[in-house]
Parts: sequence; C-alpha cells; structure tokens
Amino acid sequence: MLSVGAMNSPQVAQESTLVSEVGSVKAPTVTPPVPALTLPDGRRVRVIHIVAELAPFARSGGLGEAVASLARFQAASGIPAAIMMPLYSAVRDTAPEIEPVGPAFRVQIGSRIEPARLWRLSKRPDDPRVGTEVYFIESAEYFDRPYLYGPPGSDYPDNARRYACFCMAALAAIPRIAGSDPVILHAHDWHTALAPVYLRTLFAGDVRYGWVSVVLTVHNAGYQGHFPPEMMPDLGLPWALYNWRQLEWHGRVNLLKGGLVFADAVTTVSPTHAHELRTAAGGFGLDGVFSGLRDRFVGITNGIDQRRWNPSTDPGIPTHYSADSLEGKEACREALQQEIGLRRIPGVPIFAMTARLVSQKGLDLILGDPGYFALDAQFLFLGAGEPRYEAALTAIAARAPSRISVQLRFTEELEHKLLAGADMCLMPSQYEPCGLTQMRAQRYGTLPIARRVGGLADTIEDNVTGFLFDDYVAADFMRAAVRAVDQYREQDGWRNMMRQAMARDFGWEQSAAKYLNLYKRVVQGTLAR
Repeated sequence: MLSVGAMNSPQVAQESTLVSEVGSVKAPTVTPPVPALTLPDGRRVRVIHIVAELAPFARSGGLGEAVASLARFQAASGIPAAIMMPLYSAVRDTAPEIEPVGPAFRVQIGSRIEPARLWRLSKRPDDPRVGTEVYFIESAEYFDRPYLYGPPGSDYPDNARRYACFCMAALAAIPRIAGSDPVILHAHDWHTALAPVYLRTLFAGDVRYGWVSVVLTVHNAGYQGHFPPEMMPDLGLPWALYNWRQLEWHGRVNLLKGGLVFADAVTTVSPTHAHELRTAAGGFGLDGVFSGLRDRFVGITNGIDQRRWNPSTDPGIPTHYSADSLEGKEACREALQQEIGLRRIPGVPIFAMTARLVSQKGLDLILGDPGYFALDAQFLFLGAGEPRYEAALTAIAARAPSRISVQLRFTEELEHKLLAGADMCLMPSQYEPCGLTQMRAQRYGTLPIARRVGGLADTIEDNVTGFLFDDYVAADFMRAAVRAVDQYREQDGWRNMMRQAMARDFGWEQSAAKYLNLYKRVVQGTLAR
C-alpha cells in the first residue's frame, strides 16, 4: 500500500540516508490530464517509471521500447505518467531540447557524496516521439560514457555504483516531479531494483515518501545484477540486509532479489513467463522468491504501439499493404532483397531474424543443424552480439552471399523494412519473457517460427498465426522450419495465415487496464505479504 516502513527493522531505519539539496526544492508546475487513479480522499496518484534505457533516446533492446509505449498509452488514457532515465551521452545527441528542473543536488551513498541534477525534456508531452513527460538524471561521472552498460561484450566494472546512484537520485527527484502527490514508482529490471530497497530501508520514516509505493517489473530475470558482498557499503546498504531472506544469493549481493523482496507488487511481461519464473527450471535461481510473492506477482503481456507498426501507414517501407490488400508486400520484399544484396528468387521464402546475437535467442539451434541453411529459402540476420555468433554467421553468409545476408548492426529503419519484406521471423529462444518482435512481425504478415515459451506461447497460435515447437533441440526447430516452408508453398493457406496474424490486436488497451488494476490494489493495500 502507499506507505513507508512496512518491512523495516528499527536497526535498518536508523541508518537513513539524507539527501542534501543545493538550493531550494520546488516541484515543477504540471497540468496533468484527468487522473484515472485516485485515493479515497480524491487525490490523484502519479505514475513515475524509472528505467535504464528508453526509446528513442538510448536503448539496447526491447526494454526501452516497452516502457516508452506503456507510459505513452497511460498518459493518453488519463493517468499522469512520467519516465525517469539516466542522462547518457547518447541522450544529449538524441534529445538536445532538455532543461534543468531546479538546482543541482547531492545524494549520499555510503561514504560517498554524489552530485546529480534533474533535467526534463522541454518538448511537449504530445511530442510523437514520446507522448509523456520524460526526465533525466545527470551524473557525469557515471553516465557521460560512450556505451550504456559497457563496451560490446562486457560490462562497466562500476555498474553497481552507477545504478545505485541513479536509484538514489531518482528517489531524491520525486518531490520535484510530484510535489506532495501520491506516487506509484514503477521500476524496471535490476538496474532500478535498489529503488524499493532504499525506499523501504534508508528512506523509512521520511515524510516526503510517505505516499510512495513501488511496482517492479521484471523484463528479463536472466540479468539480476549480482555482485560481491563487499559491495554492500559501496551501495549504501547496511549489513543487516545481507541475509538469505533479502539481498544475499549464493554468497553474492543480488539487486534484483532485493527489489523483489521490498517492492509492493512485482510483475513480469507475460502470464506464461510468470509461471515459468516460479519453477526451478525457469526461475534463474529465484523461483523460491517468485513463488513466495504469491498474489503480489502477476504476468502482464507487453503491448506494442500499433500506430508505428502498421504496414498500411508505415512511412519507412516502400509500399503500403494491408490484410485486405497484400500485393504491396511483394514490392517490400523486392526492395529488401535489393538493399541487402540477396538475389531475387521467385517462390522462395525469406527467413529473417532481428535480435541480439546471444545464446538466449536460440542461435545454437540455428547453427546446430547443417541442413537448416540447405532449405529452399533465403536468410537474413539483423543484429549484433557475441563474437562467436557474429563470426559463425558471417562465415556462413560468405559461402552463399546471394542467399544469406548478415547485417551486424541494428537500426529501427531497417527493422521496419525487414518485417515488411520477409516471410518468416525466427525466434527459437531458450526463454523469452515476452518478446516484441513476434507481435510486430504478425502485424506485417510475417509469420513467426518460435519456441513455445514465455510471451511467444501467449502471442502466437500454432498453425494459425505462426509455427511453434516445444523442446530446445535443433531437430524440433528444424521440423518447425520445414512445416513453415511446406505451408509457404500452399499460397492460399499461407495468405490466410497472414491475414489472421495481421488481424491480431497487440495494442496496450488490455495490458494497461491490468496495470491500472494492479496499481489500484497497491493503493488499497489488498495485496497480502
């Protein structure tokens, strides 16, 4: 519920961290839409998302896109929603129209005093790039760097300190953004998991946060933010929290675990993945924690912005088409082949994959059956990742450049063209909490070939809108690919599948309603601990 201190011991509460302000604090003047979330006394509740990346400013995967589109839909629906993210170097390049919100301030994290400043995108919230208020936390030492998380293939060694600073500064910024309004702080993934930990321990009893509650969404539990226990003082955390019930995990400090324990509610990004996280096979070592959350943990499928991913209006594809008029897809296919250097071969499908080239995405299955690239098809890979996969795919493409193309870069512009021009989208993932690509692909009549896990199981109907397989073995994947090729040869049936896929509704309406219901339960305090 919207109160602080429900899980605090007096020992922890005494070690409160004070936030020092340079100058006075004044909340910005904001005129929100009519709120859809209020307390019994009529006060509106703001939603503030905190996230490590955000489209279009700085992102490395689907996290930044999912949060941006959720917050945008919430704001359009009447919920006063805002987003906070770090002020990376990349943000200065993509969002030059920013303005400071109040003076600089300092936050104390353990023995360190860290300078910070809050900035705001000066464009109106109805800017089509954003659709909601966006704030940035400046900390030049930690975020004025060329990469978000580290150079390709590695992490910055001080990532724990970087995101501890972000979480602490984000909490300090809440009064500037919301004044005395009640707040749902919606944190995303391990980078922001310290926010509920700090709020429920170091900020316990601070009257400025008496009406702040936290929802934590786990987009990918494979990344948990675990560090040596010696990091506890550097993170400003008392040793009393280093125990198996709170932050200790196999002799390490696990930030995601701490967030799960201290958040008021936890979500993940599909119902099937919520079930998987409660199992030993799919819980990434935290299945006991997820199971212990009981009704405080739910799965809510991500949506996509169906205005941006719409082949009938997409300005980034050469020819528009729709479920009622599919002819334009052939023109998109020919343009894609020409752009990436594939030979135009009539009657042969294009298999496409747009993803990070990492083991999670099923590259071992694709490379594990030598017969796969012998299929009567063309192949396109878009993305970068682990050097071993980049090298293997590049070597295969070099042997058949007219049939296989590997683009070791990612641009959204090329992704739109790929989804419009390809016939099938590959997602043979080891695990997939939700996935956005399969939903976008279906919007473009590009049928996914995917493993029946997580959000893929929730958003693809086998033999109706795509092709699913069960076991993570190359032979099962190969059988699904052969099924797809066989169906492609039956063009009447294939076009019927395309139309059914394109008719699916993957918008945010239903999912946003489920988040609103969860927020209300948090506000009402009906979620049992």
